[in-house]
Amino acid sequence: MAGWDIAAIRDRARQLAAAGNEAAARQLYREATRQAPHNGALFNSAGNFLFGIGDYQGALIYFDQALKLAPKDMEALLNRSLSLSRLDRSGDALAALIDREKELRTHVRYWAVRASIEREAGLSAAASASYDTCLALDADHQRARYGRARIALERGETDAARRFEQLLSGQQSDAHAWLGYAQVLDRDGQSDRALEIGLALNQQAPGWIDALQFVAELHWARGNTENFSDPYALAARERPDDKALILAWCEALAGVDRHAEAAVIAGDAANRLADAQDLRLAEAAYAGVAGDDDRADRIFADLQVHNPHRWLHEARHRLRQKAPDQADRLLSQVLDQQPNSVPAWALRDLAWRLMDDPRSAWLHGQDGLVQLRSAAMPDQALADIVDLLHRLHDGGSVPLGQSIRAGTQTRGALFDRIEPDIALLRQHIERMLQAYRTALPPLDSAHPLLRHRDRDWTITGSWSIRARRAGHHNEHIHQQGVISSAFYLVLPTIGVDEAGDLPGALELGRSPRDLRLGLPPLRVIDPVVGHCALFPSTLYHGTRPFMHGERMTIAFDIALKR
Repeated sequence: MAGWDIAAIRDRARQLAAAGNEAAARQLYREATRQAPHNGALFNSAGNFLFGIGDYQGALIYFDQALKLAPKDMEALLNRSLSLSRLDRSGDALAALIDREKELRTHVRYWAVRASIEREAGLSAAASASYDTCLALDADHQRARYGRARIALERGETDAARRFEQLLSGQQSDAHAWLGYAQVLDRDGQSDRALEIGLALNQQAPGWIDALQFVAELHWARGNTENFSDPYALAARERPDDKALILAWCEALAGVDRHAEAAVIAGDAANRLADAQDLRLAEAAYAGVAGDDDRADRIFADLQVHNPHRWLHEARHRLRQKAPDQADRLLSQVLDQQPNSVPAWALRDLAWRLMDDPRSAWLHGQDGLVQLRSAAMPDQALADIVDLLHRLHDGGSVPLGQSIRAGTQTRGALFDRIEPDIALLRQHIERMLQAYRTALPPLDSAHPLLRHRDRDWTITGSWSIRARRAGHHNEHIHQQGVISSAFYLVLPTIGVDEAGDLPGALELGRSPRDLRLGLPPLRVIDPVVGHCALFPSTLYHGTRPFMHGERMTIAFDIALKR
């Protein structure tokens, strides 16, 4: 330790990084740890610096060394766990924390860190318990109070509003707490007050995209569909150089099929701002969806950015031009860098089908990849779930940017809710998933789903959709998992004159309409109440509209356990 002032090194590294000389800051820590190889605190400081600039893998290396030098160092352990979590290794992070629970259970920060990692990993019940333990040790721990309030909102707990009110009573300037409170009020039917808070947040923090999206969705739900995106426009006037804000505005418009407007906004910003290749790419993407293929073609010809994001959008453009071979080459480039890219595999299937490539049958045509399975739920249990979901939908949201048209979606992660009916449903779903796995084709290391056939799976994301007359899903994919689903609870009434058209049916593999390919579905599933359709997430899917009654489903994705 002699001769090494860790605080001074830390401050100097921060100064160098702030001045744009990150490489010199890294070298400063590299040299310091080389000359003091037994100083665990110095290695921990180096890890903290790299963590702060987003180099989680580099940070992990330093934290590992800090723990080798000082195995009982709680700070190094917690920092290492946070790095693992950022690297999508929350299972490893939590295993290390749980292993040390006995000796660290009286430390507030231990429980705060553990709760935050559990929450990021989707373990809401465990995170709730950890936050409660943290607050039992320190009732005024602001981050724990906020995290616990968020979980109360997400899990549908009745005291969520009270938790946010208590949080705000001690911290009136906490914008995130105000947004959470507004979301609770909206959930509880107080949309006027929720909108008032949301508009105030928009004024005070015009570049805050989460608050802008919240207000836009409120406007849309209240019927102000023409001007719902005005909050973005007002914010952009105050922050005309904020590219992230402009891209979010475009995304909101595209989410309600106003792609031509989004292309104009992205193009205007790209003309005005320097280093605007991301805006120009967005302009090309939205112009293509809107049908202006010539404009998109000119932009792609001039674009200087070459990365998977660009290749994906250009592949869509080449498919529209009926050039599947060009699209396939671009998608190969994406998959070379991102072998699990769901959008790339989904588009590749369309290219292969256009080229009559037999690999399309390997990708989505193998027996067992698509299954319709009973969840084996008792009739009364199903009826109880339907009653609960109707209540949730009555206060549900009208989501922007989702595939549903003429319908509502439940809020939060449905399977994380506290109702016993939900817990029972999840148990039946998990047993059904094991039956699905057993009936899958054999392990195939090249296949985007079958390469994960024998891995540990977990449910990620879960929600319910209630659609009424003319309600349907546009063709879409879910990018967060390897398996997607549709569990049927209520089905539309089918008139005699439309029975043969299977209204409300699930179509798998129909090409998205904006691609203008006209590829028909590979399979049409006639829904059955109490049954669940399971299929690869790389398979485009949508539903047929219907004219009578309603259609209520639950959807969830299956991902790899982190």
